Amino acid sequence: MIPETQQIRIGLSTTNPCNYLEGEEERVAVALDQTIHCNQGYELLLANGFRRSGGTIYTPHCPSCNKCQAIRLSISDIELSKSQKRLINKASHLRWELKNEMDENWFELYSLYITERHSNGSMYPPKRAEFFQFASCEWLNTQFLHVYDEDKLILIAVTDLMDNCASAFYTFFDPNHPLSLGTLGVLYQIALCEQTGKQWLYLGYQIDECAAMNYKVRFHRHQRLVNHRWQG
Repeated sequence: MIPETQQIRIGLSTTNPCNYLEGEEERVAVALDQTIHCNQGYELLLANGFRRSGGTIYTPHCPSCNKCQAIRLSISDIELSKSQKRLINKASHLRWELKNEMDENWFELYSLYITERHSNGSMYPPKRAEFFQFASCEWLNTQFLHVYDEDKLILIAVTDLMDNCASAFYTFFDPNHPLSLGTLGVLYQIALCEQTGKQWLYLGYQIDECAAMNYKVRFHRHQRLVNHRWQG
């Protein structure tokens, strides 16, 4: 058992240029205690604003900026917008499937996504081994939600599953597909949470000044972690 009042040891990373906001610097606090590196421990830390990269659990601890806010969806309170409902109708010919491993041709899709959408980011050029290190976690139940257009793989959402919640870890998709696949990936993860009785879907961090993240706040009802309290 992981007591909710447990104090955890953290270590601070070096300070680096922010990947999301020009002119800002980023630093993270890393959870060091091995006892919380488990399903129950990570679920508790998610509720306190942490995320993972590989098997490392961290939270932003930037020297002069606090614009990163953890964001999550309350599954029982989800109210889809008209545009989200239209998207689901347009995507009625697609199918999704949850798998323990990614399809053999995943890297082709990942490479296309990174090259066309994130060529200025830290994950370019795409590397197979680096992505496995980034996405894998030995102590967590990580699943891969695959979306197909007929027999063509068009999206993979890496999703961490815990007892009471799911965490949308990373999603990549065909950037040339006519539908809004990023939004659709979240909609399918909501459906997965509904089917498996999860209370929350964590979407990572929200930065209002970062346009690429603003799709997250279009889901209702969402909550943000502000001053250590979930609001919304």
